[in-house]
Amino acid sequence: MDSRRDSTDGPEDVDAAFAEIVASLERDGMGANWPDPPPFDEPADEPVAAGIRPEGQPRVAVPEPEEDDDDDAHFVPPDPPPLPRLRAGTIAALVVIAVGVVLLVVPQLFGLSTQVSVPVALVVLCGGVGWLVMRVKPGPPPDSGWDDGAVL
Repeated sequence: MDSRRDSTDGPEDVDAAFAEIVASLERDGMGANWPDPPPFDEPADEPVAAGIRPEGQPRVAVPEPEEDDDDDAHFVPPDPPPLPRLRAGTIAALVVIAVGVVLLVVPQLFGLSTQVSVPVALVVLCGGVGWLVMRVKPGPPPDSGWDDGAVL
């Protein structure tokens, strides 16, 4: 037995219910001003919107797709801008971080024991990272113009 016909949450005859909905919409005047679409055997004037143009509106020219002779044509992005030059403060912070890594990996190079060099190396590393973070300026650069786009 078909479980759809026995259910109480829907009509038994879907086609009859759809016809009833369409008839009620037509009684309300919905769709009365729509022109009939052209038959399938006749070519339409407008390829996309044939027969749907409201009365009194001008025809819209639909551009025909152009054929490309070059199948390998693709977007080639422009070269990226050069990286900005590092300032002295940035270079110094990177040197401090490098010294912290060397203290952590090879403490004998500075004549320190492992018990002393690990805390010193961690403090030096945190200091270098903190120095870099403190150099970050909030907001856009001063020469960016009035429209900064998305500022994160």
